[in-house]
Amino acid sequence: MGDWVRYKLDRQVDHVLVDEAQDTNAAQWEIIGHLVDEFFSGSSEIEERHRTLFMVGDLKQAIYGFQGTNPRRFEQARRDFRERAEELSGGDDSFDLFRRRAREFRDLSIGASFRSAQPVLDVVDAVIGKLGHEALAIAEPPPPHRAHHRERPGEVELWQPFSVEESPDDSDEGEERWVSLRDRYYARELADRIKRMIEDAPILASTGRPLSAGDILVLVRSRGELASLIVARLFAAGVRVAGVDRLHLHEPLAVQDLMAAIKFAVQPNDDLSLACLLVSPLIGWAQDQLRELAYDRKGSLWRELRQRAADFPEAHEALSSLLRIADFTTPSRFLETILSGPMEGRRMLYGRLGTEARDAIDELMNSALEFERNEIASLDRFLAWFSRGTVDVQRDPAQAADEVRVMTVHGAKGLEAPVVILADATADPARLGRTPIALELDVGAAERVPLLRPRKAERDAPFENAIVAQEKRDLEEHWRLLYVALTRAADRLIVSGVMPKAKKDGSDPRPPNCWHKAVEQAMESIADSGEGHVLLRYAYGEGGPRKPRKEREAAGAAAVPRWALTPAPREARPPRPLAPSAIAVDNEAAPPPSEAMWAAALRGTWIHQLLERLPAVSPDARPAAADRWLERSAGVAEAAARQEIVEQVCGILADNRFSGLFGLNSLGEAPLAATLPDGRVIAGTVDRLLVEPDRISVIDFKTGKVPASDVDIPNAHRAQMAAYAEALQVIFPGRRVSASLLYTAGPKLIELLP
Repeated sequence: MGDWVRYKLDRQVDHVLVDEAQDTNAAQWEIIGHLVDEFFSGSSEIEERHRTLFMVGDLKQAIYGFQGTNPRRFEQARRDFRERAEELSGGDDSFDLFRRRAREFRDLSIGASFRSAQPVLDVVDAVIGKLGHEALAIAEPPPPHRAHHRERPGEVELWQPFSVEESPDDSDEGEERWVSLRDRYYARELADRIKRMIEDAPILASTGRPLSAGDILVLVRSRGELASLIVARLFAAGVRVAGVDRLHLHEPLAVQDLMAAIKFAVQPNDDLSLACLLVSPLIGWAQDQLRELAYDRKGSLWRELRQRAADFPEAHEALSSLLRIADFTTPSRFLETILSGPMEGRRMLYGRLGTEARDAIDELMNSALEFERNEIASLDRFLAWFSRGTVDVQRDPAQAADEVRVMTVHGAKGLEAPVVILADATADPARLGRTPIALELDVGAAERVPLLRPRKAERDAPFENAIVAQEKRDLEEHWRLLYVALTRAADRLIVSGVMPKAKKDGSDPRPPNCWHKAVEQAMESIADSGEGHVLLRYAYGEGGPRKPRKEREAAGAAAVPRWALTPAPREARPPRPLAPSAIAVDNEAAPPPSEAMWAAALRGTWIHQLLERLPAVSPDARPAAADRWLERSAGVAEAAARQEIVEQVCGILADNRFSGLFGLNSLGEAPLAATLPDGRVIAGTVDRLLVEPDRISVIDFKTGKVPASDVDIPNAHRAQMAAYAEALQVIFPGRRVSASLLYTAGPKLIELLP
C-alpha cells in the first residue's frame, strides 16, 4: 500500500473521492490521509492547481462491521479534515475572500430521496424516531426524509407474522425434513402471494408499466434455509426466480448430482454415490425403484444393477456409457457429455431444479476447465481437488432480468426495486450467525489484542465490558441494516416474517429487537389497520390501475424437430500428418540388432550429417572440416575410422554424377508437407531437394547394404519415395518429379521415378 501511495503522490494527485466512506476501514483511512496530506500544505492557488477531497457517506448505512469497518472513523476523519482546512484558510490574510472560501470544508447533506416514494420515507422516519437516533449510533437526529417525486404514490404493509398449528398428521419426512414445517408453509404462502401480485400486475408509478417478476426484490438477513426455500417455492409456483445471490458451489443440488456421477465413474462400488445418482434428475428414478434394487442384495449396488440389467435397461446403459469414457476423457468433457449428450442432463436438471441451477452448473464447468489448465486432467484428481476447495458463486444483482431476486440486505445495498419484501423480519439478531471464538481487547495506544472468547460463566472484567460493547455495536448495526432494507423500496414495501413458537406465559413470542416489532411500533401512530394477512397499512396517493387479467390458454407441448434429437455427426478433423517413412507396413522379421549393426547405424548417421553440412564448404576445405567435425562433435577418436568416412563422403560430393544434387541451388534437410488428393496428409523431411524450372529432384540417403538390382530395393523405401513424389506434385504442380535413392556405401544412385 505504501508503494501505491508514493506512486500516486509522485503523480501529484489533485482529486480524491472517497465513496461510501462510512464503510472505510482503518487501513484505507491511513492511505487516504497520505494521499491528501499535500492538500493542506503550500498554496494550490499560486500553483494554479485545483484540489478537491470528496467524502461521501451516510452513517445510517454503515453495515459492514464484520469486515472491520467502523462508522466512527468517518466522523473522526471529518473532524480532522475540517480542522486542517480551517487552519489553512485562516492562517493567511493575503488572499481575498473568494480564495479563502475555496479552502473551506463544506459539510453538505442531500435531503431528497430520488428512489423511494414518500410513504416509504415516512415509515423510515417513524422507525428512526421510535428507536432514537442513538440506537443507530448517530450523533444527532437526521433531517426528515423527503421524496424528490412527492406526487408519486406509495404503500407500506406490515403483514401478520405467519403462524401455523402443526398437527401430528404433518409429515416430517422428505428432502426438507431438517427445515421446520413452519418455514416450509411460510415459504409456500409467500410464493403464492408473490404469484398473485404478479398476476394482478398493477401499473407501477416509478416505471409506468405493469408489475413483473423482475420488479420484486425479496430480502433476508442471511443466506439460510429460508432463502433457499423461498426460491424453491417460487419456482414450484411457476414464478420466474433468479435464485439466491450468492452460494457455495458445493451446495447446489445440480452440482451434487453431477459430482455423484463423477464419484460413480471413479469408484463404481460407491453405493451412496450411485444411489444419489439414480434418484437424481440425471437418471430419474423414484425412491421405490431404488428400494426395489437395493433391498436384500448380496453385493454392491452396481453389481446388482448389472445382474438385473434386463429389468433396468435404460439406467444400466446410461451408467455403462459413463464408465466407458471415464478413463479416457477430461473432467470438463465428461461433464459436458452428461449435460449435452444422450443423457440430456442439462434439460433434466433445469426441469427439476429450474433455470437458477444454470449459474451453478456453468461455474462447475469453469472450475473443471481451470483445474485442467493446472493439473493432470483425470476424474479422480479433479474429485480430490474439488473436495478440498470452496468456490463461491455470486450472481450480478444489478443484471437486468425478468426474475424475482432473493438476496441478503448486505448484498442489496446500492440496489433498488419497485417492490421490496423483508421476508424474515421476525428473526432474532442475537441468533444470527455464529458466536465468534475470538475477542479483541483494547490495551491502549490504539492497539487491540485478540483473545479467546470466555464462556458465559467466565465473563468477568475486562471481558464482560468488551463483550457488552461489542453486542452494543452489533445491535446498532442491526438497526442500520434495517434502514438499508427499508430504503431499497421505490413504490411498495412489505415487512413479513414467521411467528416464533408461542411462549408458555402467553407473551409476544417475537424477539424484542426484531425488525417486525420495531416497524409495528413505528407504524401504529401513522398507519391504518389492514385486512386479512395485512396487519398495518400506510399509503397515500392513488395506485396505478391494474392490467386486465387475461385468461391463459393452455399451451400445447412444443413440437421438437427431429434434428434436435439426433446426435450431431462427428466433427470432421484433418487426418494426422503421416511421415513417408512410416507408410509401408513393416512386417518383415528381423533378428535383434548386433553390436556391428549398432556401429553401422551410427556410422550412417554421421555420413548423413556430413552430407548435410559439407556442400556449403569449398571443395579443398572439405576434408579438414569433415575430420574436425567427426573428432570434436561426433567423438570419433580413431584417425583411421575418421579417414575412411571422410574419403567416402568427399568422394560422393566430388563425383560428377551427383554434382547437381549438392550444388548451390539444392536444399539439404528440406521439410515438406502436403494434402494428397485422397485426403492423406504427408509431412516429412527429405535429405536433398533440387528445384529446377521444369523438374524437381528428391534424393534420400541410405547407408545400408547396396541392393544388387532395382528388384532388391525394400518395399518400405519405394513407398517412402512414392509419397515424397506425390507430395511434391501437389506442391509444384506441372513439373516433372524425379525420386532417387543414394546408397552411400557404393556409392550408387538408383532412380526410382525418372
